[in-house]
Amino acid sequence: MPQDSSDHDMSGRALIALGANLASTAGPPEATLRAALEMLAVDPDLRPVRASRLYRTPCFPSGAGPDYVNAAAELNTTLEAEALLARLHAIEARFGRARGERWGQRTLDLDLLAIGQAVLPDAHTQAAWRGLTPSAQIRRTPGGLILPHPRLQDRGFVLIPLAEIAPRWRHPLLDLDVCAMRDALPAARRAEIHPL
Repeated sequence: MPQDSSDHDMSGRALIALGANLASTAGPPEATLRAALEMLAVDPDLRPVRASRLYRTPCFPSGAGPDYVNAAAELNTTLEAEALLARLHAIEARFGRARGERWGQRTLDLDLLAIGQAVLPDAHTQAAWRGLTPSAQIRRTPGGLILPHPRLQDRGFVLIPLAEIAPRWRHPLLDLDVCAMRDALPAARRAEIHPL
């Protein structure tokens, strides 16, 4: 997949985050992420635009498991949001992902972060999920797709790779671009995330 951080039109393009901290049938997490990116590239309904480098990220909470490998990718797609999410879940399943414990260890996680400037299901619902306390975030699971992903602005393991490929994508409700959201994170949290 080409890698380029130049400015570009984000309308209709999907941003996804990739992560893993357990081995899959493809091998260790870094091999799994590379294999998942290859699978995205051959899907006839997806047209990968660019992908970030791979990053090593500490497991959260500390000591709860092996470190993660994370990346971000940008896709063009003909699929609607729900269909794209279903396609991402199908790819996760091919690498042995079982949806059990929330925020638990996993062989592959493909999070749909955004599609252009779309807000789903509506601004009020998105803002409500974005405003949940950390303890509520662990206990509650939305009944449907929420875009932009309600926690992307809080996650260095998402924003640091995303800044490589879509630095100027602007959150439609926060009115902040990816670099501004990344730079707002505590320096100590950013420093824990390293390229492989």
